[in-house]
Amino acid sequence: MEDKLKAFERLLGIMDDLREKCPWDREQTMETLRNLTIEETYELADAILDKDLDGVKEELGDLMLHLIFYGKIAEEQGAFNLADSMNAECEKLIHRHPHVYGDLDVNDDSDQVKKNWEELKLSEGKKSVLSGVPKSLPAMVKAYRMQEKTKQVGFEWKQAEDVWGKVEEEMGELQEALQSGLSQAEIELEFGDVLFSLINYGRFLGIEAESALARVNDKFKKRFEYIEEKAPQPLKEMTLEEMDKLWEEAKGRD
Repeated sequence: MEDKLKAFERLLGIMDDLREKCPWDREQTMETLRNLTIEETYELADAILDKDLDGVKEELGDLMLHLIFYGKIAEEQGAFNLADSMNAECEKLIHRHPHVYGDLDVNDDSDQVKKNWEELKLSEGKKSVLSGVPKSLPAMVKAYRMQEKTKQVGFEWKQAEDVWGKVEEEMGELQEALQSGLSQAEIELEFGDVLFSLINYGRFLGIEAESALARVNDKFKKRFEYIEEKAPQPLKEMTLEEMDKLWEEAKGRD
């Protein structure tokens, strides 16, 4: 514990130095840092998917610096400091974990913990179980999180087969929309319904759609780069069949 506190104190001190002595750091605001923080978060996500623990260590440090940066700016504005933020988080965690800090028995059931968490949030004044889902989340992650949260109040299919039935239903409605000559906006909504139901089906299978698609994207990238590397001529001059042959070679290297 002591070494962690010393490292945190050291980073706080460096932040103070940078804010005072570095022109770039001095110019930053919460708004200018926002996109950089999003980028750092995605870099952490990449390292996690790659199982690159050295990368995870580095990206955690970068994110920690950003959190301290926001706290420093807030302190300069007289709004709050990091101690205020961390103490508020501690109080929230204690309140929302009565099975740890109180006498509630959840029978070692993580689903019950999630249900209690959502109920406590509503008791704190939240108007909806979905109110804590950030508006700017990527759509696929947002769909998954909304489905997880509504599950906690019983808005959930009973079994995976029921969800697959919904997928098939939505795919049928998409085909009907295409054949009925509906507008592009209406077809887009039907396509979105298919995606939403597939994300839900994946959730029932214990699969996070965002992570699954990220892995497939990476696989596609590697296979297509193999085609580019091995192509005997510019791709525009090759037939699909010729490229597909290289694709099959690439699959054999997975």
